[in-house]
Amino acid sequence: MTSSAKKAAEVIRFTKMHGIGNDYIYINCMESTPDRLPELAIEMSDRHFGVGGDGIVLICPSEVADFKMRMFNNDGSEARMCGNASRCIARYVHDHGLTDRKRISLETLSGIKVLSLNMSGDGEVESVTVDMGEPEFRPELIPVHTESGRMVEEVVKTSQGEIKVTAVSMGNPHGVIFVDRIEDVDFDVLGPELESHAIWPDRANIEFLEVISRSEARMRVWERGTGETLACGTGACASAVAAALTGRCDRKVTIHLRGGDLAVEWGEDGHVMMTGGATEVFDGIYYRQH
Repeated sequence: MTSSAKKAAEVIRFTKMHGIGNDYIYINCMESTPDRLPELAIEMSDRHFGVGGDGIVLICPSEVADFKMRMFNNDGSEARMCGNASRCIARYVHDHGLTDRKRISLETLSGIKVLSLNMSGDGEVESVTVDMGEPEFRPELIPVHTESGRMVEEVVKTSQGEIKVTAVSMGNPHGVIFVDRIEDVDFDVLGPELESHAIWPDRANIEFLEVISRSEARMRVWERGTGETLACGTGACASAVAAALTGRCDRKVTIHLRGGDLAVEWGEDGHVMMTGGATEVFDGIYYRQH
């Protein structure tokens, strides 16, 4: 880009980060926020003509917590929250000197989440634990259309036949499907079909879960507004809850995703704790043309 073109463009500084492969573009908005955010998310997330990512995440000031997050998927839709992005925010605000706290409160559209930094012996952030709150099973609050008080392994008709779906909200709607082998799932067909199925008023994230043992499971996820991602924190939590709810797993389980592993524990107090890594990849400047 020529110097004159750069001068005509809006300069947006960003940091690329990922939580076990769930990659977003992080923008520090503590002093100012770009406009036309849905369009910006589409532009910056493009892996050929932009930065590339599953969406953008804005780190903003909050009146009720230490920080506030807003996030937009790569199709421009605004998401309520993301477990992997929450962990990355915790690392970002620590490593970039925005706080020296090891326990951080984060305002999201799904309420305030508490993030705990787990430090190594040399003072580096080793992992982040997020208190994801309590799972929601009430259909009207997920939301999902069902005649039952809880949607647990309820039969849903698809182009691939009848499939049993368990609906859980971890701040956003999830449909968990238990499978014998993930490799046997017609993922690219069922993912988008179930995401937009008529049972979901606002679409949903779809997880296919293969249980390995009482303490381990493999997961593949199709995220609403994004498509397949290498990892989904809220999806791993919803899957762990569904596996415990149906008696397939214990309340503490390791979820193996395509991008890495997450440790999830559904505590006796009802709260779901998720622990995993957060990695900074690079900083950059995006020149936005108006």
